[in-house]
Amino acid sequence: MARCTAPVNGHRSAAAAAACPACGSRYSRSSGYSGYGYSSYGSYSSPSSSSGSSSGRTSGSSVRRTAKPRWSGTGSSVWYTPEQVQALTPVRENVENLAASQPDLRDVFLCHAWDDRQGSAKELHDLLEARGVRVWFSEKDLGLGVPMMRAIDKGLVNSRVGIVLVTPAMLRRLPAEGIADKELSALLRRERLVPVVHGTTYEELEKVSLLLASRAGLSTAEESMAEVAAKIAELVAI
Repeated sequence: MARCTAPVNGHRSAAAAAACPACGSRYSRSSGYSGYGYSSYGSYSSPSSSSGSSSGRTSGSSVRRTAKPRWSGTGSSVWYTPEQVQALTPVRENVENLAASQPDLRDVFLCHAWDDRQGSAKELHDLLEARGVRVWFSEKDLGLGVPMMRAIDKGLVNSRVGIVLVTPAMLRRLPAEGIADKELSALLRRERLVPVVHGTTYEELEKVSLLLASRAGLSTAEESMAEVAAKIAELVAI
C-alpha cells in the first residue's frame, strides 16, 4: 500500500501532492488539493493568525494579504499583511503632516548601493515613477559638476520618505562607510524610513546594521518589486 510522503502536516504545494504515491490519484480526481495550508490549488492560507514577527516582517510564501490601511483607496487592489499596516502607519502619519506643512517636497528619496544604480534601484525607481511618485534618484538628479554630498543632502531634506533598497551590494557597501552609509545614517535619524529588502534577508542585514534591521519594511522575497512599488505609491499618495 502506498504511503503518504507527508503524513503529519500534509503537502505544502500542489506539485508535491501530485507527486505523492498515496495522494496523487486523489489530487488528480479533484479540482485542487486540500492538504495542510491549501484551501484550493495554488492558494496558500497561513495556518496561524499572524505571518510575521512583531517587527512587521513576514515569512516567504505564508504572507497573508488580508488587511487594508486607511490610506488605501476603496478601489485599490493592493492588500497588506496586518504587520505591514502596523509598520507603515507611523510613516504615513509623517507623510500627511509634511504634505500639509511642506507641500513641495519630493515623495521619496531612494537610497541604494552604487552597484544597483542600473539594476534593481532603477527598476524600483521606474515602477514608482510610473505610478506618479516623485522620486529623488541619484542617476537622474545628480547633475554633472554638482558636489555629490551636497546634492544628496538636499535630496534627503526635500523628501518626505526615505526608501532604503537593501541588497547584497548594499550589505557590502555599508561597512566601508561610504556614501550609502552616510545616506542611511541620515535616514535612520528620522521616522520616515522604509527598508525594501531585495535579494537578501533581514538575518543578513542584522550582521551589518542592527538599527536598520530593527525597522519593519517590505521584502521582494514575499511579493514582486511591482507589488512593493504599489504599496510605496499608496503610502505617499496625498
